[in-house]
Amino acid sequence: MTESFFDKLGEKLTRKMAQGISRRSMIARAGSAAVVTSSLPVLPVQRAQAAAAQTPQSAAVSDFDRRAQSTDPTKCDYWRHCAIDGVLCGCCGGGVHTCPPGTQPSPVSWIGTCRNPVDNRSYVIAYRDCCGRTLCNSSPDCHCNTEDRELPVYRPQANNDIIWCFGGSSAVYHCSTAALVGQAE
Repeated sequence: MTESFFDKLGEKLTRKMAQGISRRSMIARAGSAAVVTSSLPVLPVQRAQAAAAQTPQSAAVSDFDRRAQSTDPTKCDYWRHCAIDGVLCGCCGGGVHTCPPGTQPSPVSWIGTCRNPVDNRSYVIAYRDCCGRTLCNSSPDCHCNTEDRELPVYRPQANNDIIWCFGGSSAVYHCSTAALVGQAE
């Protein structure tokens, strides 16, 4: 079997390196190379973050953000409902952030970041299920499943497919609220 040009070149370079470089200096060079290469991936990330900071916020507008409204909180396209899944409590005798009488809020919630079309700012919204009564009988317009910026189930704090009534006195789901927590940065 004949050796290729690259095999001969590799052997020649390896032998020359073995003759001229000690083991200690080779380990020192390998350590230096490891330190230098570990800092290289940081540079593009910083450039990408700087570029994202310079782009206007309208570039990150989702489909839900484009059609969101701010007048009727009993509709699925209300701006706070960008990550809600369930029946709106506003259609069941409660409010956009309050549970109806006879129900209690779940002790845990999931979160979403929604853009208000009035002031064009993003806000953190805490979605909380109201529990203790059977499912609210409301119009199909009040049954929402918005998946804007939803994360998979293994990231439960931002997943809306989980019934969040566990941990309370009743695990029976009734409806969901959307409380404004604060402005997102």
